Amino acid sequence: MKYSQAGLGRVFILRLEQGDQLPNVIEDFARTHQISSALVLFLGGADAGSKIVTGPEDGNARPPVPMVTDIPGVSEALGVGTIFAGAGQTPKLHMHAAFGRGEEARAGCTRAGVATWQIGEVIILELVGTSARREVHPETGFELLEV
Repeated sequence: MKYSQAGLGRVFILRLEQGDQLPNVIEDFARTHQISSALVLFLGGADAGSKIVTGPEDGNARPPVPMVTDIPGVSEALGVGTIFAGAGQTPKLHMHAAFGRGEEARAGCTRAGVATWQIGEVIILELVGTSARREVHPETGFELLEV
């Protein structure tokens, strides 16, 4: 295990609207407000047609091939993620979320594209005083957290 200590900086409260896309809307906001490290919380609705990554097809394949799954229609949603600067100091959101509709539930990474249904509430807690960043790991191709 490796670690880095950080302090709490600015706190942002965002109201997402119909069709706003995760992760794009949060990454755009982070770029505009120069947020390079943060904790992100999401609560709201996800629209039909949204997609999530639910694992690699083969955990041993290099590079891993993601399994992309549709959420089961308009769904309740909650997620937690982090923002850390990646290549070129660009803020990159890594968020996992759970989606529920009736008796069905899905969970996965939002990087495939999740559209907001009606409303999404996001809290961004900026982390300051850390050198943590994302770097591409040559063996996996993943942007891993370096501290």
